[in-house]
Amino acid sequence: MTSRQNRHQDELAFVLHSHPFRETSLLLDVYSRHHGRLAIVARGARRPGSALRGVLMNFQPLLLSWFGKGEVRTLHAAQWQGGQPYLQGTALMCGFYLNELLINLLARDDAHEQLFDYYRATLYRLAHESDHAASLRCFEKHLLQELGYALELKKEAGSNKPILPEICYRYVAEKGALPDDGNAGLKVQGKTLLAMADDDYADPVVIQQSKQLMRMMLNHHLGGKVLHTRELIKDLQKK
Repeated sequence: MTSRQNRHQDELAFVLHSHPFRETSLLLDVYSRHHGRLAIVARGARRPGSALRGVLMNFQPLLLSWFGKGEVRTLHAAQWQGGQPYLQGTALMCGFYLNELLINLLARDDAHEQLFDYYRATLYRLAHESDHAASLRCFEKHLLQELGYALELKKEAGSNKPILPEICYRYVAEKGALPDDGNAGLKVQGKTLLAMADDDYADPVVIQQSKQLMRMMLNHHLGGKVLHTRELIKDLQKK
């Protein structure tokens, strides 16, 4: 019998990804508030009469119950919580991009409760606001911060000198912002770094440079992994 310690009841979670497993089941990549990322099998979820068919949706808050202590747990029950509008169009693609980031950067069984709350808030923001770029930059910055890779955006690397808005810098991964010497790193204006520190993306220059900077930093920590949703969003924006 499964011990009580290996059972978890009504845990708040989101489905990040799912794919068919055996003949009638689904294998879920789940992000839960108190237990982090988990692999959970939903047995019989693909059967026509299964109560789970309309519940295990992406971007919708769920209460999940599961058991087991191995690498893959077993779903016991799932309840839809509501309150989150369905994502559509570009917002939907942005949501898949967030999920792909979490899948590639979060370790299994490592809870990040503040990041979970920020993810949920970002989904709500994507559904209600048109400035998706600002929502993505804010989430990317908070994700790296939660993982211990916070960007220093207010001081020069290796010193206590404040970043000045009128100065141009070179941002180097693993170091930070350095005076622009024309060599390594990404060229970025001081005003962009300060605006990112305040989550202010009203300036077109800030929008462009912050996207380049976050892409460089994420690529560095992804270690060569390709984000397919990022490429798809780029293709859609060209049309």
